[in-house]
Amino acid sequence: MNPQASRTKERRQGVPVDQEPAVDLLRLPLVGRLLRWRHLRLALQLVVALVAAAVVLHGLLGPQVAPRNLSTVITAIHWRGLLIIAVLVLGNVFCTSCPMVLARDAGRRIFHAGLRWPRRLRGKWIALALLVLVLFSYELFDMWGQPRATAWLVLGYFALALAVDLTFRGASFCKHVCPIGQFNFVASTMAPAQLQVRDSTTCGNCKTFDCIKGRRTPEQPLRIVQRGCELGLFLPSKVGNLDCTLCLDCVRACPHDNIALTGRVPGEELLETRRRSGIGRLALRADLAAIVVVFTFGALVSAFVMTPAAGTLARWFDATSGLASRASALSFVYVIGLAAAPAILLPSTTALARVLGGRGPITFSETMSRYVFALVPLACGVWLAHYGFHLLTGALTIVPVAQSAAIDLLGRAALGEPLWRWVGLQPGSVFPMQVGVVILGTAGSLGLVHAISARDCPERPIGASVPWMVLVVALAATALWIIAQPMEMRGLGVMG
Repeated sequence: MNPQASRTKERRQGVPVDQEPAVDLLRLPLVGRLLRWRHLRLALQLVVALVAAAVVLHGLLGPQVAPRNLSTVITAIHWRGLLIIAVLVLGNVFCTSCPMVLARDAGRRIFHAGLRWPRRLRGKWIALALLVLVLFSYELFDMWGQPRATAWLVLGYFALALAVDLTFRGASFCKHVCPIGQFNFVASTMAPAQLQVRDSTTCGNCKTFDCIKGRRTPEQPLRIVQRGCELGLFLPSKVGNLDCTLCLDCVRACPHDNIALTGRVPGEELLETRRRSGIGRLALRADLAAIVVVFTFGALVSAFVMTPAAGTLARWFDATSGLASRASALSFVYVIGLAAAPAILLPSTTALARVLGGRGPITFSETMSRYVFALVPLACGVWLAHYGFHLLTGALTIVPVAQSAAIDLLGRAALGEPLWRWVGLQPGSVFPMQVGVVILGTAGSLGLVHAISARDCPERPIGASVPWMVLVVALAATALWIIAQPMEMRGLGVMG
């Protein structure tokens, strides 16, 4: 099937839109003008690029003391916390402002990326492996305490992104490789806004498909003056925020002004079973389900390894195995948390749900995949509780550290003398907020479980729901137990 015929098929499977969305942020007087500003993404990318440059310079040249270096303070305290908050409140704005895309665009002025991403490597498996590697390596090498190593990690990330995207066309790194991007994509399913077409009839009559192909002018038909979606999301059949970087290129490319940035119920896209552009049927994507599993259980493991209980478990493992190696103890924790626990809990819960709710025409693997996506709200709550703790307890540290960095890099107190007493909230005042977001996420997951059961097992929805609801509550109870433990600011240092 040729590309145009494929897009026509996707268009016919698109979302029916009989009337304009009730709220379209792109049409609001001030907000809409800002969002439509053609240089908005560039401005955001330049800001984040300057922050990244400061992280690298201070990490390499500044004092190798974690609490006094921008490299470790920004990445371990501020960036992670602001990332999860921004994605859940605004949408995938960190992919929007990604400075690696800015570097890639500059590089493509010199190097022509002419290859297509290999068909055998399409999907999320490479990104999944890198996500696990990042989570594991961050703890193993104590990256929060290694300014110079953090700086080199940032440089290495840029190098990998450039190597991929200066070789392959489109946004291959974003779609198939970037582990941070996959984290953002999953979390953005809980964002309250999405891009969608305003009127499906307009898209049905469109002949140019500029939203995905890019816009050209009659004077220069071979030159793209505004690129379309580089991740291959054809708007009429796009569903939700998965794989959407919120770059708004499709908005600027559409010649009919037929794309809206509208509100929606967070998580509703996880209930959609029809084929979606660029992704296919969600329940048939084992790679995406696997990323959700790592996203969910990784939230628990990443928080757990920062508690004294992790040290107790590590010492038990050392005494039992005789290895007495921090790497082996950490590997044991991650294998249990990211592999063994999901491998036992998810299939057994699925089997019990199929017994109590009826097997129906859906296969075992598809049933498990559909329910796995219901864990996303809970996982988001746990990540928010974890990263939010670090952000709120250390929010003001950026001020004295930035003041100190100005002295280190410029040789003078350009920002004033460091105010080292500025820290943040007390852990005790943050704990109720942590409990609140975990409970909120739990409620969201329970709601999705009920909705999935009512849709797939209409005759016995309660029977199908109970096993998964028990699992959700058990995971939530585990999360609450973890955050109730004394949080070690240096994580698995307790295992050393």
